[in-house]
Amino acid sequence: MGGFAEALRERVRAARAAVAAAHEAGDVYAVAVAEDEWEDALRMARNVGVDPDVESEGGRA
Repeated sequence: MGGFAEALRERVRAARAAVAAAHEAGDVYAVAVAEDEWEDALRMARNVGVDPDVESEGGRA
């Protein structure tokens, strides 16, 4: 599952960054959209047993 797992982790990282950027910009709508994407990415990762906080196979974030 290496490539798939890393793609999910990257989706979580990108969504997390989008949430932070939206908060920083003060854009309420962008925050809502980014949080939805982040929650979806986290749910998908956890549903298939991927730890979204692992940086790479064998290492922690």
